[in-house]
Amino acid sequence: MSRANERLHVTGEVLSVRKVGAYRQLTLVAPGIPELSRPGNFVAVSVGQTQPRGHLARRSLWIHRVRHTGSHGATLEVIVEPVGAGSRWLAGLTQGAKVELTGPLGRPFAQPREPVGCLLVGEGYAAAPLFGLAERLRERGCVVSMLLGASDEPHLLAALEARRSARSVTVVTGDGSVGRRGVISDALPELLERLGVDVVYGAGSLATLHAVATAAEQHGAWSQVALELPQPCGTGLCQGCPAPVVGEDGVPRVVRACYEGPVIRGDRVRWDALVGGAP
Repeated sequence: MSRANERLHVTGEVLSVRKVGAYRQLTLVAPGIPELSRPGNFVAVSVGQTQPRGHLARRSLWIHRVRHTGSHGATLEVIVEPVGAGSRWLAGLTQGAKVELTGPLGRPFAQPREPVGCLLVGEGYAAAPLFGLAERLRERGCVVSMLLGASDEPHLLAALEARRSARSVTVVTGDGSVGRRGVISDALPELLERLGVDVVYGAGSLATLHAVATAAEQHGAWSQVALELPQPCGTGLCQGCPAPVVGEDGVPRVVRACYEGPVIRGDRVRWDALVGGAP
């Protein structure tokens, strides 16, 4: 996990902005943060600091990839879905814009020590951290498969890129515009059985993550899920992102999704309390 003394607050710069379906991919120069980042980490970005009304809030963005460039060294790629005031502001940034960001934040994905079969399940833009994870797992000799889902093709993240990162890729969309028609939970049981998966990683909506954890447990696989919950500060100080879990001692408790998470073992999450909103 990235500990407090490993977090950096820097003034970054937008190196490029690229439209990716319904999303925007921002490449950021953020001195020191890429070198400390691991798949599953995120950054907290201050938004609206250049607007007359001042600071709006902070937005937590998954680190999609760390890229190395000749002139700027290591850079960060993040994915933004422009749906609210803050995300639209971020998506509207142009090359050379300055941004304040803190990172890397959160507990990243744990990676197996031995080569195993891994299934990476991602939904919409939340699939972003799985692409860097796929590269790391392949470096460890793991057999990597991916299952990507979205409501339609514009909201499907980087399916072609996934085919360069995984041995096999399965795509499902709600409207059937690309891949199979349906939802991720429909495809999970058959894939787990056919691929002989040992470890399942999930990133997406709470409903999808619940399905991932349940299917993995039924299959006898170990799962990790990247919880996406509202994170007012992103650093654990405000206590504003409660996640109900069961500790290793079997005692129910509440942890901070941005600090003890966002990556948590699927069988440790108290899904009934989380989905029901009563931690």
